[in-house]
Amino acid sequence: MTTSFKIRRAAATDVPALAALHVTTFNETHGAKNAPTVETRQWQWHKAFQETDNSWFCLVVENNGSLIGFAKGAPYHHSDHAAYAGELNKIYLLQQYQKIGLGRQLVCSVANEFIQRNITSMLLFGDARSPSNGFYERMNAEKLFAKNGDFHGGYGWRDLKELADTCKEK
Repeated sequence: MTTSFKIRRAAATDVPALAALHVTTFNETHGAKNAPTVETRQWQWHKAFQETDNSWFCLVVENNGSLIGFAKGAPYHHSDHAAYAGELNKIYLLQQYQKIGLGRQLVCSVANEFIQRNITSMLLFGDARSPSNGFYERMNAEKLFAKNGDFHGGYGWRDLKELADTCKEK
């Protein structure tokens, strides 16, 4: 079977598939112990899609019509790391589709969506021990440190236009 990858904006009609994907990718990444259920994720995504203020967005990656990855972005309004205006709140891709450039395309698509919204910087918070950290570093993200100097898994891009330009190069 040939592959046909497509990144598009998620819609409320995607909630059942998005919730199932969220559970699967979360479990692949963090393990299934104490993991949210599909029902919980459906409730969370339904609630998110009921927001009508357009403050957040979700992009999905499809392969031949099936969801295989997603990323959620939202404005960032916290005093810690105030230099960042957007947050890459979630980014997940099924393991079997990692390391083929789709994660890069997804991060680049999020950066471009933020730029269209006049948000020129973004950060994300992950696990300091995550193997994904190397991916963020290859995407030119800088490590974010707590006030005490500890690294807790945060990364940031101060200039999304620079990131978007880098995305065009490769």
